[in-house]
Amino acid sequence: MAAGLSARLRWLRHNVLGINRRNQELLLRCNSPRLIALVDHKLRTKTVLAAQGIAVPATYAQCARAGELVALADACDRQPEFVLKPACGAGGEGIVVIAGRDGDQLVKVGGGRLSRRDLLAHAADVLSGAFALGQTHDEVLIEQRLKTDAALAPFCPAGVADLRVLVVWGVPLMAMLRLPTQASEGRANLHVGGIGIGLKLVDGSPVYAVWRDRPVERHPDTHQPLCEVRIPAWRELLELAARAYEAVPLGYLGVDIVIDGSDGPMILELNARPGLSIQLANRCGLRPLLGALAQEQPGAAKQLAAAQRVEFGIALNERYGEG
Repeated sequence: MAAGLSARLRWLRHNVLGINRRNQELLLRCNSPRLIALVDHKLRTKTVLAAQGIAVPATYAQCARAGELVALADACDRQPEFVLKPACGAGGEGIVVIAGRDGDQLVKVGGGRLSRRDLLAHAADVLSGAFALGQTHDEVLIEQRLKTDAALAPFCPAGVADLRVLVVWGVPLMAMLRLPTQASEGRANLHVGGIGIGLKLVDGSPVYAVWRDRPVERHPDTHQPLCEVRIPAWRELLELAARAYEAVPLGYLGVDIVIDGSDGPMILELNARPGLSIQLANRCGLRPLLGALAQEQPGAAKQLAAAQRVEFGIALNERYGEG
């Protein structure tokens, strides 16, 4: 038993990327402060992506100061459904997904209700920086509510699924599908109760799944077997993630993609500090992949077209991954 534990600890040390090593070897070396600041502001990021011809959710309204809150609420009144989010938030904090109306009440995904006054109070909290990344001020965005594609709808009783692709120097290295639950109130982020499903980079088929940091085989709300997940147009999604690097060339980048049922794939947002739970969802450490990429001269990989970088990432996974 002791020998088995020792072997497991050795495996963890040699294969799993920890937060300190991530910060020292990836964030500080690969991500410029200027681009981090850009990605930390969701609206500015969307503007840059859209200028490169990359689809993003529509922005209905924005609010930068308290004097604009009433106009923001009026803009919300014109939309039957929408998403309110902090421009500089992270981890899904502060996001409210409105799925419809019941009289003068706004109905959230998951069934909760808000009055107009409640919405204004929450927006005021956002402006005060309650959900911002180390800031004392933020902005409020009102966005298009995306809806999950029919292929994934059986696994999303509430909210919308998204695909997180980890892109290093423009090369997709690892991916997971994140599913919302009733507990997560329509948000797919793992730390608020979403499910993470690791995916084989070659075809998008499921590898493993975690919920609240524990293995899970079925969706806790629908009891659908998670091994039955199938993602349409897989290579196109990986190419979309690779193209995001061309628009915002962060060396270590998380790309969040939603397949909208009407408008197709869109980049929901980018993340300059993508978390490490993707390793848990894939039962695969990042360090061998990162080491292999470094040996293959990532500077040369950056010069490849998006489709070629996707194939490069798949080849690295086939040789050095464990999924």
